[in-house]
Amino acid sequence: MAIDFAFIWTAFKEILKAVPLTLLLAFTPIIAGFLIGLAVTMIRTYNTKFLAPAANFYVSFFRGTPAILHIMLIYFGLPMLLEEMPINLNQVPIALFVIIALSLTAGAYLSEIIRSGIASVSKGEIEAAYTVGMHTFQVLKRIILPQALAQSVPNFTNIVIGFLHTTSIAFLVSQTEVTGAANIVAAQNLKYLEAFIAAGIIYWVITLIIEALSSVIERKAKAYSRTAI
Repeated sequence: MAIDFAFIWTAFKEILKAVPLTLLLAFTPIIAGFLIGLAVTMIRTYNTKFLAPAANFYVSFFRGTPAILHIMLIYFGLPMLLEEMPINLNQVPIALFVIIALSLTAGAYLSEIIRSGIASVSKGEIEAAYTVGMHTFQVLKRIILPQALAQSVPNFTNIVIGFLHTTSIAFLVSQTEVTGAANIVAAQNLKYLEAFIAAGIIYWVITLIIEALSSVIERKAKAYSRTAI
């Protein structure tokens, strides 16, 4: 059976319409997850009373279970928790449930990345900062976080690419992202190989763009971290 190259282009144009939703489902959780991860890292690093055990449990659970489980728990569980509230859940976009679930997942993974970045910062620099009269917030802002985040850019890139690919499971809750669109196009035309080749090209191009942006950000972040003090 020969590959229909003309249909690959046809499928590519059709699947391309799902890219905005795919990017929304990939990048929104990364941004929200970064904020969650930063807060969780601070709680765990400074062993905040009462909150540290909860933060440890959160990281352990979300890193120890698959993202598809998180989506299902939020998709089926959140409406049950909110059913007594004056909210019409039928008007809540399904994408919001996916974003909430993936944000929690991203937060757990990013917290570990940020924590490892903080651990890489020289203790001598931190002690020197305290010696010259900086308080904890200044040390975090000017010494620890710039270097930690600069060191973590490659790992952040891996997470972003990983979540780009993870969005494919959103099709299970009727979200037509790139993989979902490929499934629909393939089923309608019975040309599965061509449709998934087109989807693969789209994922690959987006990944190349992310890697290029990451390279630029890494250079700028490391240059900034060297002048943090």
